[in-house]
Amino acid sequence: MKNIKIFSDKNSKSLKIRKIINFKLKKTKFDFSNLIIVIGGDGFMLKILKKNRESNNFFYGVNSGNYGFLMNKFSPKLIIRNIFKAKLISISPLEMIVRDNKKQIHKYLAINEVSIFRQRGQTAMLSIKKGTKSIIKNLVSDGVLVSTPAGSTGYNLSVHGPILSLNSKKLAISPISPFRPRRWKGKVISDRSKVFIKNLNPNKRPTSAVADNIEVRNAKNITIKTNYKIKFNLLYDNNRSLQKKIKLEQIRKETF
Repeated sequence: MKNIKIFSDKNSKSLKIRKIINFKLKKTKFDFSNLIIVIGGDGFMLKILKKNRESNNFFYGVNSGNYGFLMNKFSPKLIIRNIFKAKLISISPLEMIVRDNKKQIHKYLAINEVSIFRQRGQTAMLSIKKGTKSIIKNLVSDGVLVSTPAGSTGYNLSVHGPILSLNSKKLAISPISPFRPRRWKGKVISDRSKVFIKNLNPNKRPTSAVADNIEVRNAKNITIKTNYKIKFNLLYDNNRSLQKKIKLEQIRKETF
């Protein structure tokens, strides 16, 4: 297992799973170049992916959290076989470039979504462009988010945005509690598009820009585009691929 690294969250469940996987790996001749096993939840997976973005590693996630959309279900008996037979999915992240009220520039990656939020009690007032073409000139809302297909079943779905298939080559722009225009449902655009979001009243209505879970306060201008120079190689069990998870969310019926 000289080419295999394991990163685990610090909770007791994650550490227990790590101990089991280490034991299983030592007993097998299994080898996989540049494999990283990540034990935790989606947030921990996002953290590890971004820390290793310059590498050509393959990432196999083991869920020890709640939902674990980016992760695989842990099976103590089948873990080695599942890793060996896992299917590869490569995804590219969004790149968020923010100019704040002090004219400082901030750059971060987002695998799921970039979210713009009102920073105080008053609603945000935003304009959104795709390249030079206006999508909406004045959106008054709690905010807006731009989601990748991988992130479309998360926060994007919670704000009633569309679920995107992995091979759709699309991004979803979804408003968060829109006030004016109240019935604007957002827009689906090409993942080749460059999105520009401007805070129209930054002094009175400040906003924050968030790339997955990294926040930039007092954002005035935000540029969002897919960074195709970076690819994350994710491994999924045959029976629980990322595509299947997305399809299951599309047909899931909620119970109350």
